[in-house]
Amino acid sequence: MTDSDSTPHGPKHESNTVVLDAKGLRALAHPIRVQLVGLLRKHGPSTATRLAERLGVNSGTASYHLRQLGDAGFVEEDAERGNARERWWRAVHQSTRFTEPELAEREPEAALAYLQSVAAAYTLRTQRALSELQTLPDQWRGTFDISDWPLRLTPEETVNLREELHALLARYRSDSPETAAEAPEGAERVSVIAQILPELDTPGRDSGDAAASGPAPARRRGMETW
Repeated sequence: MTDSDSTPHGPKHESNTVVLDAKGLRALAHPIRVQLVGLLRKHGPSTATRLAERLGVNSGTASYHLRQLGDAGFVEEDAERGNARERWWRAVHQSTRFTEPELAEREPEAALAYLQSVAAAYTLRTQRALSELQTLPDQWRGTFDISDWPLRLTPEETVNLREELHALLARYRSDSPETAAEAPEGAERVSVIAQILPELDTPGRDSGDAAASGPAPARRRGMETW
Protein backbone atom coordinates (compact mmCIF):
# COMPACT_ATOMS: atom_id res chain seq x y z
CA MET A 1 0.00 0.00 0.00
CA THR A 2 1.18 3.51 -0.76
CA ASP A 3 1.52 5.75 2.27
CA SER A 4 -0.71 8.79 2.11
CA ASP A 5 2.34 10.85 3.12
CA SER A 6 3.09 10.79 -0.62
CA THR A 7 -0.54 10.73 -1.77
CA PRO A 8 -2.30 14.11 -1.55
CA HIS A 9 -5.83 12.72 -1.36
CA GLY A 10 -5.37 10.89 1.95
CA PRO A 11 -6.11 7.28 2.87
CA LYS A 12 -6.77 4.57 0.32
CA HIS A 13 -10.43 3.72 -0.19
CA GLU A 14 -12.09 0.41 -1.06
CA SER A 15 -15.74 1.13 -1.84
CA ASN A 16 -17.14 2.67 1.37
CA THR A 17 -14.20 1.48 3.50
CA VAL A 18 -10.94 3.28 4.21
CA VAL A 19 -7.76 1.20 4.48
CA LEU A 20 -5.32 2.89 6.83
CA ASP A 21 -1.94 4.04 5.65
CA ALA A 22 0.70 5.72 7.82
CA LYS A 23 -0.87 9.19 7.71
CA GLY A 24 -4.35 7.84 8.39
CA LEU A 25 -3.12 5.68 11.24
CA ARG A 26 -1.44 8.61 12.94
CA ALA A 27 -4.54 10.76 12.45
CA LEU A 28 -6.74 8.19 14.19
CA ALA A 29 -4.31 7.49 17.04
CA HIS A 30 -6.46 9.47 19.49
CA PRO A 31 -9.58 8.24 21.33
CA ILE A 32 -11.60 11.41 20.68
CA ARG A 33 -10.99 11.17 16.94
CA VAL A 34 -12.02 7.52 16.84
CA GLN A 35 -15.23 8.41 18.67
CA LEU A 36 -15.94 11.44 16.46
CA VAL A 37 -15.67 9.35 13.31
CA GLY A 38 -17.86 6.68 14.88
CA LEU A 39 -20.59 9.15 15.85
CA LEU A 40 -20.71 10.67 12.37
CA ARG A 41 -20.94 7.23 10.80
CA LYS A 42 -23.68 6.11 13.15
CA HIS A 43 -25.87 9.21 13.35
CA GLY A 44 -25.00 11.13 10.20
CA PRO A 45 -23.81 14.75 9.81
CA SER A 46 -23.48 16.89 12.90
CA THR A 47 -21.77 19.97 14.32
CA ALA A 48 -18.80 20.22 16.63
CA THR A 49 -21.07 21.53 19.39
CA ARG A 50 -23.45 18.56 19.23
CA LEU A 51 -20.63 16.06 18.98
CA ALA A 52 -18.87 17.68 21.93
CA GLU A 53 -22.01 17.29 24.04
CA ARG A 54 -22.16 13.56 23.23
CA LEU A 55 -18.51 13.06 24.16
CA GLY A 56 -18.47 15.31 27.22
CA VAL A 57 -15.76 17.64 25.87
CA ASN A 58 -15.81 21.31 24.96
CA SER A 59 -16.68 22.40 21.42
CA GLY A 60 -13.21 23.80 20.83
CA THR A 61 -11.67 20.38 21.42
CA ALA A 62 -14.17 18.73 19.09
CA SER A 63 -13.57 21.36 16.41
CA TYR A 64 -9.81 20.88 16.59
CA HIS A 65 -10.02 17.10 16.19
CA LEU A 66 -12.59 17.40 13.39
CA ARG A 67 -10.21 19.65 11.47
CA GLN A 68 -7.41 17.12 11.93
CA LEU A 69 -9.71 14.35 10.71
CA GLY A 70 -10.69 16.52 7.76
CA ASP A 71 -7.06 17.08 6.80
CA ALA A 72 -6.54 13.31 6.87
CA GLY A 73 -9.59 12.58 4.71
CA PHE A 74 -11.85 10.89 7.27
CA VAL A 75 -14.49 13.62 7.53
CA GLU A 76 -15.52 16.55 5.37
CA GLU A 77 -17.56 19.69 5.76
CA ASP A 78 -21.23 19.33 4.82
CA ALA A 79 -21.64 22.57 2.91
CA GLU A 80 -25.35 21.99 2.27
CA ARG A 81 -26.11 22.11 6.01
CA GLY A 82 -23.57 24.64 7.18
CA ASN A 83 -23.93 28.38 7.52
CA ALA A 84 -21.85 31.35 8.56
CA ARG A 85 -22.27 30.54 12.25
CA GLU A 86 -22.11 26.76 12.31
CA ARG A 87 -20.10 24.16 10.42
CA TRP A 88 -21.55 20.71 9.81
CA TRP A 89 -19.36 17.64 9.34
CA ARG A 90 -19.99 14.25 7.81
CA ALA A 91 -18.05 10.99 7.57
CA VAL A 92 -16.43 10.25 4.22
CA HIS A 93 -16.77 6.45 4.61
CA GLN A 94 -18.54 3.96 6.84
CA SER A 95 -15.80 1.61 8.03
CA THR A 96 -12.04 1.44 8.61
CA ARG A 97 -9.63 -1.41 8.01
CA PHE A 98 -6.14 -1.79 9.40
CA THR A 99 -4.67 -4.68 7.44
CA GLU A 100 -0.90 -4.31 7.10
CA PRO A 101 1.41 -5.80 9.75
CA GLU A 102 4.31 -3.94 8.12
CA LEU A 103 2.58 -0.64 8.85
CA ALA A 104 2.18 -1.60 12.51
CA GLU A 105 5.89 -2.38 12.65
CA ARG A 106 6.80 0.98 11.10
CA GLU A 107 4.39 2.93 13.31
CA PRO A 108 4.25 0.92 16.56
CA GLU A 109 3.19 3.79 18.84
CA ALA A 110 0.46 5.03 16.48
CA ALA A 111 -0.76 1.47 15.88
CA LEU A 112 -1.02 0.74 19.59
CA ALA A 113 -2.74 4.07 20.32
CA TYR A 114 -5.26 3.48 17.53
CA LEU A 115 -6.09 -0.08 18.59
CA GLN A 116 -6.40 0.95 22.24
CA SER A 117 -8.76 3.77 21.22
CA VAL A 118 -10.91 1.35 19.24
CA ALA A 119 -10.97 -1.13 22.14
CA ALA A 120 -12.01 1.67 24.51
CA ALA A 121 -14.84 2.66 22.15
CA TYR A 122 -16.03 -0.95 22.05
CA THR A 123 -15.97 -1.11 25.85
CA LEU A 124 -18.04 2.07 26.13
CA ARG A 125 -20.56 0.69 23.67
CA THR A 126 -20.88 -2.56 25.60
CA GLN A 127 -21.31 -0.74 28.90
CA ARG A 128 -24.00 1.49 27.39
CA ALA A 129 -25.88 -1.53 26.06
CA LEU A 130 -25.71 -3.24 29.45
CA SER A 131 -27.03 -0.17 31.24
CA GLU A 132 -30.01 -0.06 28.85
CA LEU A 133 -30.69 -3.80 28.90
CA GLN A 134 -33.53 -3.66 31.44
CA THR A 135 -35.36 -1.00 29.46
CA LEU A 136 -35.30 -2.84 26.11
CA PRO A 137 -38.64 -3.88 24.60
CA ASP A 138 -39.54 -7.49 25.39
CA GLN A 139 -38.83 -8.74 21.86
CA TRP A 140 -35.25 -7.44 22.08
CA ARG A 141 -34.26 -8.66 25.54
CA GLY A 142 -33.60 -12.19 24.37
CA THR A 143 -31.26 -11.04 21.60
CA PHE A 144 -28.40 -9.84 23.84
CA ASP A 145 -25.31 -12.03 24.04
CA ILE A 146 -21.81 -11.80 25.54
CA SER A 147 -19.82 -14.97 24.91
CA ASP A 148 -16.27 -16.18 25.47
CA TRP A 149 -15.14 -19.21 23.45
CA PRO A 150 -11.64 -20.46 24.36
CA LEU A 151 -10.15 -22.34 21.41
CA ARG A 152 -6.78 -23.95 20.67
CA LEU A 153 -5.85 -23.14 17.09
CA THR A 154 -2.87 -22.79 14.80
CA PRO A 155 -2.20 -19.38 13.22
CA GLU A 156 -3.65 -20.66 9.94
CA GLU A 157 -6.81 -21.91 11.65
CA THR A 158 -7.18 -18.58 13.43
CA VAL A 159 -7.00 -16.69 10.13
CA ASN A 160 -9.61 -19.07 8.67
CA LEU A 161 -11.87 -18.45 11.65
CA ARG A 162 -11.65 -14.72 11.17
CA GLU A 163 -12.41 -14.97 7.45
CA GLU A 164 -15.38 -17.24 8.10
CA LEU A 165 -16.76 -14.80 10.66
CA HIS A 166 -16.42 -11.93 8.20
CA ALA A 167 -18.12 -13.94 5.47
CA LEU A 168 -21.00 -14.81 7.82
CA LEU A 169 -21.55 -11.18 8.82
CA ALA A 170 -21.43 -10.10 5.17
CA ARG A 171 -24.64 -12.08 4.59
CA TYR A 172 -26.59 -9.70 6.83
CA ARG A 173 -27.83 -6.17 6.22
CA SER A 174 -25.28 -3.49 7.05
CA ASP A 175 -26.32 -0.27 8.78
CA SER A 176 -25.68 3.36 7.95
CA PRO A 177 -27.71 6.57 8.17
CA GLU A 178 -28.37 6.32 4.42
CA THR A 179 -29.62 2.71 4.41
CA ALA A 180 -31.70 2.86 7.59
CA ALA A 181 -34.81 3.99 5.70
CA GLU A 182 -34.61 0.92 3.44
CA ALA A 183 -34.61 -1.62 6.30
CA PRO A 184 -37.78 -3.60 7.00
CA GLU A 185 -40.15 -2.55 9.75
CA GLY A 186 -38.87 -3.49 13.20
CA ALA A 187 -35.20 -3.49 12.19
CA GLU A 188 -32.83 -1.68 14.58
CA ARG A 189 -29.10 -1.17 14.73
CA VAL A 190 -27.31 -4.25 16.14
CA SER A 191 -23.57 -4.13 16.86
CA VAL A 192 -21.54 -7.33 16.57
CA ILE A 193 -18.16 -6.81 18.24
CA ALA A 194 -15.76 -9.66 17.47
CA GLN A 195 -12.35 -9.99 19.10
CA ILE A 196 -9.91 -12.76 18.25
CA LEU A 197 -7.21 -12.53 20.91
CA PRO A 198 -4.18 -14.84 20.78
CA GLU A 199 -3.02 -15.75 24.31
CA LEU A 200 0.51 -17.05 23.79
CA ASP A 201 1.58 -16.68 27.43
CA THR A 202 -1.02 -19.05 28.89
CA PRO A 203 0.16 -21.38 31.72
CA GLY A 204 1.64 -24.65 30.53
CA ARG A 205 2.98 -23.33 27.25
CA ASP A 206 6.45 -24.74 26.51
CA SER A 207 8.77 -21.88 25.65
CA GLY A 208 10.67 -24.23 23.35
CA ASP A 209 7.64 -24.84 21.16
CA ALA A 210 7.84 -21.45 19.50
CA ALA A 211 11.53 -21.81 18.69
CA ALA A 212 11.04 -25.31 17.33
CA SER A 213 8.25 -24.27 15.02
CA GLY A 214 10.32 -21.56 13.31
CA PRO A 215 9.37 -17.93 12.63
CA ALA A 216 5.75 -17.00 12.90
CA PRO A 217 3.95 -16.37 9.61
CA ALA A 218 3.02 -12.85 8.66
CA ARG A 219 -0.21 -11.77 10.31
CA ARG A 220 -2.88 -9.56 8.80
CA ARG A 221 -4.82 -7.35 11.15
CA GLY A 222 -8.43 -6.51 10.43
CA MET A 223 -10.20 -3.74 12.29
CA GLU A 224 -13.52 -2.10 11.76
CA THR A 225 -14.11 0.94 13.90
CA TRP A 226 -17.19 2.40 15.46
